[in-house]
Amino acid sequence: MARFLIERAVRLLAVLVAITVLSFLFLHLIPGDPATIRLGEHATPEQVQSLRAALGLDKPWYLQLWIYLVNVAHGDLGRSIADQETVAHKLAQYFPATVELAFGAMLFAIAVGVPAGIAAALRFRSVFDALTMIAVLLGVSIPVFWLGWMLVYLLAVLPTNVGLNLFPISGRLGSQYFIPPVTHLVVIDALLAGNVPAALDALWHLVLPAVTLGTIPLAIVAKITRSGMLEVLQSDYVRTARAKGLSGAAVVLKHALRNALIPIITIVGLQTGLLLGGAVLTESIFAWPGVGRLAFEAISNRDMPVINGCILLFATVFVTVNAVVDVLYAAANPRIRYGP
Repeated sequence: MARFLIERAVRLLAVLVAITVLSFLFLHLIPGDPATIRLGEHATPEQVQSLRAALGLDKPWYLQLWIYLVNVAHGDLGRSIADQETVAHKLAQYFPATVELAFGAMLFAIAVGVPAGIAAALRFRSVFDALTMIAVLLGVSIPVFWLGWMLVYLLAVLPTNVGLNLFPISGRLGSQYFIPPVTHLVVIDALLAGNVPAALDALWHLVLPAVTLGTIPLAIVAKITRSGMLEVLQSDYVRTARAKGLSGAAVVLKHALRNALIPIITIVGLQTGLLLGGAVLTESIFAWPGVGRLAFEAISNRDMPVINGCILLFATVFVTVNAVVDVLYAAANPRIRYGP
């Protein structure tokens, strides 16, 4: 296991260096001058040239790349061109909101998708199975932005016409609450502060964004669970377990589901990595201050240090999540071992 973790760490480092270099070079090929964008169209050439020199943009691209890599190796991701705030501070400020939203979405997807997939497999070719597959198709087909706006309109805006306040439209917490930031995860910080009403309010704000973001992973998890369970339920050891007189729940949960966990863990890990990489549309619809929204604003302003920082964060999260998934394989299936 130690050898496996070392190999994964080396691979992570190589991937991050490659992605950093490629993203840096790609951004330099995009038309537009960050100094001109920051100063505006009416800036004089002298002002633009002065800002370019101050930001180091007047140096050759390969020298800029080398300086950036050296700074990153020392933990310095640079400063935002837009407001001169450090990129590391921006990421630390925005990423917890994305973590909270991503885990809420995946919890929703797993809590609904896995039982739905198991039930569909147990009722193979029944009406319930057909309806589940139709729901799966709808789940992966409905655009996130349309679903988000419909949920906001139907469950947040429309009920206010009859005096109901079902769900908040945007934000992470009601304005009547103030929670001292510790982890920057609002639900956890509210619990640490002993403010249960604020924690419930934070969960209330999380429902609609999490459902919107979790719909596609839910559909995929349900389909993968159904396929895995159908394959396992036809195996000899499941027939043997049933012949021994074990209860249906014991056969399904202890024997069938555990052996079908590998593809489920794989898809959950991949989807979690994608969600932690930022959900631009969902965060924009619900005014959620996450890293996806930060990346979108940085791209709009051609804020290269922030863009590079976001890409580096996305890559780190995705590779790390995949390494965790590989470790979970061994926990789910004792026959899988890493190293001697």
